[in-house]
Amino acid sequence: MKLERLISITYALLNNEVISASDLANKYQVSQRTIYRDIEAIGAAGIPVVSYQGVNGGFGIIEQYKMDKSLLRSEDIQSLITLLHSTSTVFKDNRAEETIDRLRTIQPEERNPALTMDFGSWRANNDILYTLRTAINDGTVVRMEYINSKSDKMTRIVEPVSLHFKYYSWYLQGYCRAREDYRVFKLSRITDLVTLRERSTRSHAEAPINFWSDNNQEQDIESAVLHFSGASLARALDIFYAENKHFNEDGTLTIKAMFNPTDADWLLATILGFGEEAVIQEPLMLKKLLKNKIEKMLNKYSEV
Repeated sequence: MKLERLISITYALLNNEVISASDLANKYQVSQRTIYRDIEAIGAAGIPVVSYQGVNGGFGIIEQYKMDKSLLRSEDIQSLITLLHSTSTVFKDNRAEETIDRLRTIQPEERNPALTMDFGSWRANNDILYTLRTAINDGTVVRMEYINSKSDKMTRIVEPVSLHFKYYSWYLQGYCRAREDYRVFKLSRITDLVTLRERSTRSHAEAPINFWSDNNQEQDIESAVLHFSGASLARALDIFYAENKHFNEDGTLTIKAMFNPTDADWLLATILGFGEEAVIQEPLMLKKLLKNKIEKMLNKYSEV
């Protein structure tokens, strides 16, 4: 088909300094006149094809449009392709796809990738990600409903600065006009996101570069010792796969998990989800909090 031939010719031009019309005609079993028309179509699509005259003449693509094959190793190229593809699925980035096509032209050989990533399959609303990234690129302001860690729902007008994937979740860093300062918003708690026609009035050059400092995030972190039955190993490993683990001789599992005491509800809810298959061994404070939760739950079923 013509489209497949045009794509193939483009790759041939990218991978060769100069290639003659007769060589292309022989390769694709068409006339040289057809090749000339194909070259015109490729040029009209925005690819800078140049014509070289003389005995060794033919067609090529200007060097500034190509990438040097010696610049990257095969593993580097494949890693870049993997990362670009994973982000393009989330942000619908056509430019990333174009870059992927160009990277593939300098890949020495086709092979199955050793690594694949798909951020689009993570627990995130891709429409929100796309809207926020567009607002960041365009310098526009957004309005959203946000639920904070205390479950309070509020309206916020924010000048988006950057998106971060950290601690297994997506976050937005932006200038909150209500707080008159930079804040971080967890995307899973954002609803009713609207892009406003208003543009940001700040350059955001003053945005704190150490906003995501690990020391700031973990200064109040404590540890908890959790014990799981043998029947719950798979679920425990799925949730606490990055934590310190010890497999006991009786088939049970002991995990040392890190948590923030001011935000312990997630850990308590997770342990409750295991029912009798999980027990908090330390610290005492966390055990008391869980006991209080269980007692409150029992009171709601006192009439049963």
